[in-house]
Amino acid sequence: MTSATPAPDVSVTVRFVEEADESTWKRLYAGYRDFYRLAPDDDVVERVWGWILRRENGLRGLVAVDEADGPIGLATVRTFARPSSGTVGLYLDDLFTSPESRGRGAGSALLARLATLAAEDGASVVRWITAADNNTARSVYDAHATATPWVTYDLQPARG
Repeated sequence: MTSATPAPDVSVTVRFVEEADESTWKRLYAGYRDFYRLAPDDDVVERVWGWILRRENGLRGLVAVDEADGPIGLATVRTFARPSSGTVGLYLDDLFTSPESRGRGAGSALLARLATLAAEDGASVVRWITAADNNTARSVYDAHATATPWVTYDLQPARG
């Protein structure tokens, strides 16, 4: 973690997702999917919104809220077991700030809230992955966390 981390904008707060956030959250999540070049899919966005709202699959949703503009960023997190240490961690699946709101501290505020949530939950770590070329986000992440040397693999389900 570096000491040159800019202070988050004091007008940005972080809270859990509420039903009233639906349209803004869906717009932000569609933007997240677009950023990662995932095909637009309203069904996926609707399904994930439902999971978060009902806290299914262990998912919890957070939003970074600007007092003037409303939600400007989101994070999706879930608990996972860490058998090697006998602890649990929080896994950050998604973190996104609207392009027009970047640089205002929403990402930093979300990460700070996740660190607090991990402490409240008794979690031993908050872990996530990002694209190697996502330099803008990585500069924020590097200010808050330590990159690991681990390599991620995806194994496809057997088709039978």
